Amino acid sequence: MPGLVSPKKRLFEYFARVAKAMASANRLELLEALAQGERNVDALAQASGMSVANTSHHLQILRDSGLAMSRKEGLQVFYSLSDDAITGVLAGIRGIAERHLAEVERIVRDSFENRDSFIPVRRDELLERVRSGEAMVIDVRPPSEFQAGHIEGAINIPIDTLPERLSDLPHNQEIVAYCRGPYCMLAFEAVEALRQQGYRARRLEDGYPEWKAAQHPVGGK
Repeated sequence: MPGLVSPKKRLFEYFARVAKAMASANRLELLEALAQGERNVDALAQASGMSVANTSHHLQILRDSGLAMSRKEGLQVFYSLSDDAITGVLAGIRGIAERHLAEVERIVRDSFENRDSFIPVRRDELLERVRSGEAMVIDVRPPSEFQAGHIEGAINIPIDTLPERLSDLPHNQEIVAYCRGPYCMLAFEAVEALRQQGYRARRLEDGYPEWKAAQHPVGGK
C-alpha cells in the first residue's frame, strides 16, 4: 500500500544507524580500544586522547547503536564490545580502504611499511614457531590491557619498561612483539629497540583483537 515502508527498508534504516555510528574516527579508535578488553570511561579517554566528557558522548552513541555495552560498578561505568564480530567488521573496513584509497595506501607505506622492511609474522606462523620453541612472544601494551586479555603464553613487557627488561629475553629465539593492532606503533618501537640490541625481532601482522577473533589461544579475563 502507498505510504507504507517495507520491512526491508526499515531494516536497512537500522543497519544505516549502525554504520553511521562507525562513521567517526574517534569512535573507530574507541572500538579498537574496546577490542583490547573491558575498560572504564577514564581509561578509554586516556587511550583515545579525548576528554572524559567527549569520550562518554561517543560511547553513548556506540551503545545506542548496539556496538558497545556498559555496566556500572560503584561510580565507574565500564564499556566493552557488544559482539566479537565487530573486530572483523573493522578489519574489513581497513582492508577496503587500504586496497582502494590511494591516501590510505600512501600513509601505510610511508608511516608503517617503510619503517619496518621485515615481513611481519602471520598468526598461523606464530603458533607454529611458539610450539616449536623457535619464538618468544611479548605483549608491549600497558598492564591493564594485558590483564584484560592477551595471546596465550605472551609475556607483558610494556614498551616503557623494555630497556630494563632486556635481560629477561633470550638471544636464541626470535622475539615477536605485538600490541593493539596493525597500526599500533608500540610494536614497531619495540622491534626497533630489540634489533638495536642485537636481538632477532619481528612484529605480529596485527594485534590481540585479530588474534582473538581468529579463535587462537588467549589468556587473561
